[in-house]
Amino acid sequence: MAKKSKIVRNEQRREVVARYADLRAELKRASVAADSTPEERMTALHRLQRLPRNASLTRLRNRDAVDGRPRGYIGKAGLSRVRFRELAHRGELPGIQKSSW
Repeated sequence: MAKKSKIVRNEQRREVVARYADLRAELKRASVAADSTPEERMTALHRLQRLPRNASLTRLRNRDAVDGRPRGYIGKAGLSRVRFRELAHRGELPGIQKSSW
């Protein structure tokens, strides 16, 4: 089980990323647009740098939905490999069965 503070911090980061997503995308587009002047590009880059650090998608950590484990994350299931295995063995994941050949 991950520390509660780590889970809460990651959720707060998700909120900040969502809040600044549109502005961040617009500034990134403006900074690489071929039709913008060098001054416009520099202005966009400076505004982008002034955004909060936690507004970047890179700062997010994928965590297990059940207990917040940060390692061994399986994206399609939203679970860690440990939790995925437990739930699959108990038959609680629809469409998942243990392979046998």
